[in-house]
Amino acid sequence: MPKLLVRYLCALTLGSGVLAIPAVALAAPLPTNPDCTLIVPAAPLSAGGLATPYQLTATNPANGPCHEIDPNQGAFVEAAIINLITGEISIYHPLVIDAGTSPAIAPVIPALPPLNVVAIWFGSNADGTLTLQGATPPTLGSADCHQGMGQFAYCNATAFFAAANTDILIGLLNPPPLGVGTDGQPCPTTRSFMVIDQDQSDNLPTSYIKALSGKLAQDTAANRAALPGWVPVTNGSDERLLEGNIDPALGCQPWKARSLDDPTATVPALALNELHAAAHQASPIALVPLGDPFVANNLATVNEYRLGVDQIPAFLPSFASTTTYCQNLRAVAVSRLNIAKPQLLAAPSPKPLIANSLFTFLGSRLSDTYINLKCQTLINQPNPVSNIQPPVGVIVSLTIN
Repeated sequence: MPKLLVRYLCALTLGSGVLAIPAVALAAPLPTNPDCTLIVPAAPLSAGGLATPYQLTATNPANGPCHEIDPNQGAFVEAAIINLITGEISIYHPLVIDAGTSPAIAPVIPALPPLNVVAIWFGSNADGTLTLQGATPPTLGSADCHQGMGQFAYCNATAFFAAANTDILIGLLNPPPLGVGTDGQPCPTTRSFMVIDQDQSDNLPTSYIKALSGKLAQDTAANRAALPGWVPVTNGSDERLLEGNIDPALGCQPWKARSLDDPTATVPALALNELHAAAHQASPIALVPLGDPFVANNLATVNEYRLGVDQIPAFLPSFASTTTYCQNLRAVAVSRLNIAKPQLLAAPSPKPLIANSLFTFLGSRLSDTYINLKCQTLINQPNPVSNIQPPVGVIVSLTIN
């Protein structure tokens, strides 16, 4: 993520017990192309379309190539399917590979219910704009695809959420209770100001695996067994941070559903996280604000983004106020992170080259968010995070005031 990239690079080059490399020994690296394109298969909402690998390529090849295994370029795809008869939601993870290559193992063809609504979400690790390109000219329009929101895009999400919310209303689909964390507070959601940053509800908990050959496969039990020496390829995101780090630290459980690519597993997903938050997050509720860098201070883009993650549209700019967002961020995040400090200090950091615990990572993230949203100016309150030690390198302590 761009907000932590500077500290990450400093940790690599300046050390603090991580890795020290003399600057004179390094040639100037070529800049990574931040703008990549995903080629969307024909009929992407069908079983065959879901099982056809998406292909990653450079939006402008003159700016350099794009590679799925590059941690600063990889793109990820996640689908949710709702059974219109039973209300059951299931999850599928379409595979992404480099254009012109083949997967390590062919993707599983999902068994879809006869009456269903399928939606697809996209995330990226690149610092630029993820572009969708249809394999055929009608592909994107027929699947109701939306893009132009930085790292985030989606297809058919509004139809999916309309079906899911109807089933919740009639009692066919029931989001589970949030539960209470070991800090004595309600378990957080993707709309908790403890979890979000300046670009909330972004990206996915999807992961793939890379074989020793360098080729990619879906992250399933069968593929892990068939590809010894595999390594994970993941998408950094608020969605993953919640279910993979914060929930385990607090003894909380994300909402999971049956995986159609890994039949032995139940998995979290963006769609489940957002439905869970919509059902149970108490006020104040974090919704995409105008200051989110993915929406460029444009109310129409705010609403396009919000509809893709089941959030209420903002009918006036005041309903997406970055000032209000900053006020709630400062009030809620400061209090909750300090209440949960013992649990978060004991939990591993999702980025060990940035911070040494989940607490110091979240504190650094809060500080970066406060700066990036210009909260100090908007609400005339200083950055709540101070005493970051060391100033450069892996953070080992900080204060959240």
